[in-house]
Amino acid sequence: MVDLTLILAAAAEAEATALGLTPGAWVAVAMLMIFAIAIWKKVPAAIGAALDRNIALIRDQLAEAETLRAEAEALKAEYEARARAAGADAKAIVERAKGEAQTIVATARTDAEAMVERRGKMAEAKIAAAERAAIDELRAITARAATAAAASLIAERGDAAGDRAVVDRAIAGL
Repeated sequence: MVDLTLILAAAAEAEATALGLTPGAWVAVAMLMIFAIAIWKKVPAAIGAALDRNIALIRDQLAEAETLRAEAEALKAEYEARARAAGADAKAIVERAKGEAQTIVATARTDAEAMVERRGKMAEAKIAAAERAAIDELRAITARAATAAAASLIAERGDAAGDRAVVDRAIAGL
């Protein structure tokens, strides 16, 4: 049997070459050619220009973002000031409403007292009128009773001659 290490050593020494260059050398030559073509076609300059454009674009976006941030902060400050002013206005409105409510309550109280007084006077006037009506009715009833009593007394005691004398005296008294 042949020793495997001897075969591998012989194979390593018998590496293929082309134009006197080993495969590793050919890879190095290919890489050098790619770099030479890239430099000749100005690829690094194009990459640099593209990166510069991206950097400029990013700077512009950052500047715009900074401007927007400043505007947003200004708007925030303005709205906070408006909110504070609205709070103060709300307090003023509440105070004014309380004052108006107190005025309305005082006016209502005064009006109610005046109405109670007027209605009391009206009730007193109605009571006085009712008393006068009752007195007048009582007088009328008394007068009718007195007239009826007088008529019955005259009818019982009087005769035609006596009646004439009474009528004559009444006429003379007028």
